Amino acid sequence: MASAERPDQDEESGQDWDSFVAEHGELEEMAPDIDWSKLAPDEKSLERDRHKQRESLEKNADKWAWMKERKHQQMFSEIENKLQGALGVGTFDWVDRRVFDQVFDRLTLLSIYKLMKKGIIDTVEWPIARGKEAHVFRGEGVDGPIAVKIFHTSNAVFKNLIQYIEGDPRFEGLKRRHRDLVTIWVRKEHRNLIRLEREGLRVPEPLGVLNNVLVMEYIGDETGPSPKLREIEVTDAESVFTQLVHFLATCWQKARLVHGDFSPYNILWHEDKPLVIDVGQAVALQHPRAQEFLVRDIERLVTWAKANGIEATTAEILYDVLNTPPEEILPNEEE
Repeated sequence: MASAERPDQDEESGQDWDSFVAEHGELEEMAPDIDWSKLAPDEKSLERDRHKQRESLEKNADKWAWMKERKHQQMFSEIENKLQGALGVGTFDWVDRRVFDQVFDRLTLLSIYKLMKKGIIDTVEWPIARGKEAHVFRGEGVDGPIAVKIFHTSNAVFKNLIQYIEGDPRFEGLKRRHRDLVTIWVRKEHRNLIRLEREGLRVPEPLGVLNNVLVMEYIGDETGPSPKLREIEVTDAESVFTQLVHFLATCWQKARLVHGDFSPYNILWHEDKPLVIDVGQAVALQHPRAQEFLVRDIERLVTWAKANGIEATTAEILYDVLNTPPEEILPNEEE
């Protein structure tokens, strides 16, 4: 008959407490006393920390004071649950909360609120792209996933982009105040998307715009946004190259625009075809630097082509973009 197991025996090692005490002793060696008074901050340090805290609170008080107003409290309470991803709470607790402070000022929250009331935005979830000028969030709309591009309103980055606006006849008489410049830039990207989509080009479908918020079709799947062209290896580089030449030609000859920043960084690979994004800097043909921007776009395309084993020259592609009908560059059955 097996003996009963001792209740004070370690199941893994088989060693009982009495044996352990006999080998190591019952009490741990006492740690030396610690003089906690020496570790505690002195009154001068405490006062310095309190001063820094007061300064921080005072510095940011004006930024969020508007949310205490009754009308804004009501607005935010209505949309708070729909901003869980951006807030970084609940199921989205991995999101960097600093994103909220950087992006969601009063103008932005009011714009999102109005777009929600219009039924264009249902929720704003997690960030899928970020840059100097804007953050892009995945969201939900009435018909499914959307991309919510929120342009920053608190930095001076847009002053470097004035070259793409000045000279464009669509934006004559613009003001140079930063907030006005941001609003103009967002409207410009929205108009460019409409013009390009009208010609059948592969760009995100524009769904809505208000102030510094642009809502577009989400390009990706449930796992994340589609990769950029620079991030993948294409199996048929010649076909991709032809499609991109066709884009530039259609852009110039039919949409009457020049992209202005045409590169593998601004081309997504979606459903086995290239799709062009970030068209805010696209300029009309009347822009005084339109031809310069076109040549630069073609040079970047030629650089990508050569890196993928395709022989091409800037002069040849420029001729096709300016003169060859787009339907001859890319017959309908290949589009």
